[in-house]
Amino acid sequence: MTQTYDVTSQQKQIKSPPNEVDSSNDKLVEDGLTWKFWQKRRYIVVMMAFFGFFNVYALRVNLSVAIVAMTQKINVTLENGTVVQEQLFDWDTTQQGLVLSSFFYGYIWTQFIGGVLASKIGGHYVFGAGIGITAILTLLTPIAANHSVYMLLAVRIVEGVFEGVTFPCIHAVWARWAPVYERSRMATIAYAGNYAGTVIAMPLSGVLAVRFGWESVFYVFGAIGCIWLVAWFLIVRAGPECDPFISVQERQYIENSIGDPNEKKNIKHPWKAIFTSTAVWAIVASNFAENWGFYTLLTQLPTFLKDTLHFEVGKTGFVSAIPYLVMGSLLGISGYLADWSQVKGYLTTSQVRKYFNCGAFLGQTVFMMLAAYLLDPTGTVASITVAVGLGAFAWSGFIVNPLDLAPNHASVILGFSNMIGTIPGIVSPLLTGYITSERTKEQWQIVFYITSGIYCFGCVIYWFFSSGELQPWANAHEKPLENLENPTTKNPTMNGIKNEAMEMDE
Repeated sequence: MTQTYDVTSQQKQIKSPPNEVDSSNDKLVEDGLTWKFWQKRRYIVVMMAFFGFFNVYALRVNLSVAIVAMTQKINVTLENGTVVQEQLFDWDTTQQGLVLSSFFYGYIWTQFIGGVLASKIGGHYVFGAGIGITAILTLLTPIAANHSVYMLLAVRIVEGVFEGVTFPCIHAVWARWAPVYERSRMATIAYAGNYAGTVIAMPLSGVLAVRFGWESVFYVFGAIGCIWLVAWFLIVRAGPECDPFISVQERQYIENSIGDPNEKKNIKHPWKAIFTSTAVWAIVASNFAENWGFYTLLTQLPTFLKDTLHFEVGKTGFVSAIPYLVMGSLLGISGYLADWSQVKGYLTTSQVRKYFNCGAFLGQTVFMMLAAYLLDPTGTVASITVAVGLGAFAWSGFIVNPLDLAPNHASVILGFSNMIGTIPGIVSPLLTGYITSERTKEQWQIVFYITSGIYCFGCVIYWFFSSGELQPWANAHEKPLENLENPTTKNPTMNGIKNEAMEMDE
C-alpha cells in the first residue's frame, strides 16, 4: 500500500523558523538543515563510508606497486668485485599475474552472500567487519610472502573473501540512510573513497617501498584500516532511528522519503524476478565492462609504465595514481549533476542512468583505443587518465541503479552484479600476463584493444535494457518515482519530497 503525504504540512515544516514547535502535534518542525555536512548525520555516515572505501582500495592496490619492488632485478656487488643481478622474488609474468588476481578468487564468492547478509543483519556491521578483517590480514602479508608464494596466495584469497562483502552491503546502508533525491550524490561521494585510496596508496606505496622496504607498504595501510574499523563502529549506526545524535527534523525528512524503517526488516527477496529481470542484467553487463577496464589498469598499470614506457619504480606509483585522482574528483560532480537533473525535471531517472552510463562508456572506448595507438609517455598517460576519469559518470548509472529498481533488494542486486563483475579481476591479470609475456608495445596494444571492445559491449547492453523505474516485483511499500519518469505528473507525495530536497540543498 503506497503511503501519502500532506504537502501543505511538509511545506510548513520546511519553511518554519528553526526549532519552532507545532502546537497541533507537539513536535519539531523541519528547520531547513544547514549546509554544514557535519551537522547532518547522514553525511557523517557518507564520510565514514568514504574513508571505508579509501581503505578498501588502499588495501587492494598496494600489492600492485609493491610487487614491482619485490620482483625487480637489482645489481649486487660481491666481495670479489663481481656485479651480479639478484631478484628477491623470482616470479615470472604468469606468476605475477596469478598473485595479482588471487585476491579476486575469494572476492567473487562473497559478493552475493554479502548482499543477503546485509539485508538480514544490517549493512553497517558487515561493511565494518569486512574491511577490518582485511586490514588485519594485510599486516600478515609480508610474513606470508617470505614463507612462500602459496602462502601469499592464500592470504590474498582470504582477504578477497572478507572484502567482497563491502560493495553490496553498503547499499543496505543507503536503503536506510539515503533520501530518494540524494541517492546519487551520497553513493558517489562515498565511492570516491575508492579513488582517494588508490590515488594515495599508489604513490605512497612506491615511496614506502623505495625508502623503507616493500614490507612497510603492508604495515602502514594495514594499521590505517584497523584505526578506521574502531571509528566506524563508534560513530555509525544501522539507520537514523538507531542514531542518538540525529535531529528530529533530519530523521523525519529521511523517513518521509524512504518510508518506515520497520518495514525494511525481514524482507523476502523475489529471487526469480531478480534473476530474470533484463534491467538487472543490464546492470550486470555494465558492472562487468567497467570492472574489466578498471581492474586491468589497477593491477597492470605500474608494470606497463615500467616495462613499456620505462618509468622508474618510485615514479610508477605517482603516475599510476593520476587517472584515479581525476575519477575521484569527478565522482562528486557526477552524483550532484545526476540528482540535480532529476530534481529540476530536466531528465527522468531512466534518462539519467542511460545518458551518464553510456556516455561514459563511449568516451572510455575512444580513449582506450587512443592510448593503444599512441603508446608514448605523454599521450598514453593522458588518454588513460581521461578514460578512467569518465568512469565517474558511469557510477551515477549502473552502481546507483539498483536503488531505483528495488531499494529493499538493492544490496542483493548489487551483490549479484558485483559477483559477475569480479570475473574481470580474475581473468584480466592472467590474460594480460599471458599476452604480455615478452613485454613488447605490440602486446600491450592488444590489452588496450580488448578493453575498448568490452566497454563498447557494456554500453550497448545498458542502453537497450536498463531502466530507472521501480520494478513490479519490488515490495508494495516501496515508493515509486512516477514524477521522475514523467516530470509532468502531479504526484503530491513525490513533489512534496522534491520540494523538501530542494530546500535541503539551499
